[in-house]
Amino acid sequence: MLRFLTAGESHGKGLIAILEGMVANLPLLPEDINSELKRRQRGYGRGERMKIEADEVEIISGVRGGKTTGSPIGMLIRNKDWENWKEVMKIEGECKGGERYIPRPGHADFPGYLKYNLSDIRDVMERASARNTASQVAVGAICKKFLNEFGIKIYSRVIQIGEIKDTSDYREVFKNYEKIESSDVRALYKEKEMKRVIDRAKESGDTVGGIFEIIITGLCPGLGSYIQWDKRLDGKLSFILMSIPGVKGVEVGAGFSAKSFYGSEFHDEFFIENGKVKRRSNNAGGIEGGITNGNDIWIKCMMKPISTLKKGLNSFDVRDKREVKSEYERSDVCAVVPASIIGENVSAFIIADAFLEKFGGDSLEETKRNYREYLRNIEKYF
Repeated sequence: MLRFLTAGESHGKGLIAILEGMVANLPLLPEDINSELKRRQRGYGRGERMKIEADEVEIISGVRGGKTTGSPIGMLIRNKDWENWKEVMKIEGECKGGERYIPRPGHADFPGYLKYNLSDIRDVMERASARNTASQVAVGAICKKFLNEFGIKIYSRVIQIGEIKDTSDYREVFKNYEKIESSDVRALYKEKEMKRVIDRAKESGDTVGGIFEIIITGLCPGLGSYIQWDKRLDGKLSFILMSIPGVKGVEVGAGFSAKSFYGSEFHDEFFIENGKVKRRSNNAGGIEGGITNGNDIWIKCMMKPISTLKKGLNSFDVRDKREVKSEYERSDVCAVVPASIIGENVSAFIIADAFLEKFGGDSLEETKRNYREYLRNIEKYF
């Protein structure tokens, strides 16, 4: 079983991640993680913070001689902006400045302030910040490295910003992925139109959301289970994707569009080709009954507009309930692009966990042996 914990604040000394349960003997270097952290920092509509930080991980445990040891992997990502926030975020003594008393609608500010009985909103803002997703990406990068050993790949792209939507089939991603990776909005089509929407939002002091896709290939059937509700793989993926700040909706496969299908149109019919089982469609998104069925996993996630707006929204002061506009805290105009990278990496954690639950093994070699044996058992179908 894989599990991870993260710690840290947006403007604190740094971010911490601990991944437990990863097999021994997986080749792993800081660059395997840094490459994903760099991808997370990209994107049209990103704020000034990305010009300050250049995220790099320091692996402090669980790796020796370029390979995992089977022990918990500890990682530290230092915040360069800490130098500018030492008085606000210091551990000991009286903190000076940075207090916030006006909650932003749509943020964790007000419910967090009430839940933890805080003196001001700063503590909520620091931990609830999307800055903390860097820790999740670091964890996911290790899981990606593990899955790559078994030919499992994870792709993503942006398919909608505001009202501009790319309706092309997700399978076009595979032959055009370099174009997506080089795009400022990680889109295959309609990049210019999407950028114009972001520009309009920026000019008016507003923000804008959108939709990104996650596609996972190379999966064998049999990951996940229908045995208990919390074993269903689509449920686990939806859970972790919804944990990304700002994500308010997840669709697996055809998703909500299935409401207009008849059963005879929606369900992915079988056919046999050269003695192997094939499917005529992938409306289920690669998961049936909570279990991978051999098709690509295909998921779409909707991210709301960011809740920090330059022009402010109607709010109030928690000290006296005086009605005022919400205050601006440095933020992005659109974060759908980095959310797609975060989505890849948190999905990698769930898939790696399901993979290890199915095949076990304390070392990479043992897991590979178990995996090969399973493939031999089902090769007559695939």
